[in-house]
Amino acid sequence: MAKNKEEKTNVIRILEAAGIPCISYELDLSKHNVPDGVTAAKLLGKPVEQVFKTLVAQGPKGEHFVYVIPVAETLDLKKAARAAGVKSVSMLPQKHLLPLTGYVHGGCSPVGMTKAFPTYFAEEIILVDTMICSAGKVGRQVEVDPNALIALVGGQIVDLTQQ
Repeated sequence: MAKNKEEKTNVIRILEAAGIPCISYELDLSKHNVPDGVTAAKLLGKPVEQVFKTLVAQGPKGEHFVYVIPVAETLDLKKAARAAGVKSVSMLPQKHLLPLTGYVHGGCSPVGMTKAFPTYFAEEIILVDTMICSAGKVGRQVEVDPNALIALVGGQIVDLTQQ
């Protein structure tokens, strides 16, 4: 079961400082291993279409890109490269995630990375009134207006998922 919790992550502080209303959730990980996004949606009691994961990829010249897609979907690397305007992208090796973004696998958020990277949101984002993504720690989620989040990170909405 998810519960609201007062302890604020850096993501929540950034959202609040930007004047973006948000709801914070903490998953009870004592009864579950670190859940995948689909399981997290079930634990939150939210539709899976409302929950998004944050992925980081690298381009052929070492540049980095952030992709925010529905948790039940798969990133199409060709579409991701096209969106970023590069020939190809590959997923960032997990061991590079923390040094590059400041986040661990399972706790990566499009908000508050150590550096601003070009960020792309899957077009499915337009189908939800609020979206849920990581609040920057494993087991912590935040619900927010997707348009406000996209504006905050300077993101673009594009076709990113496999059909």
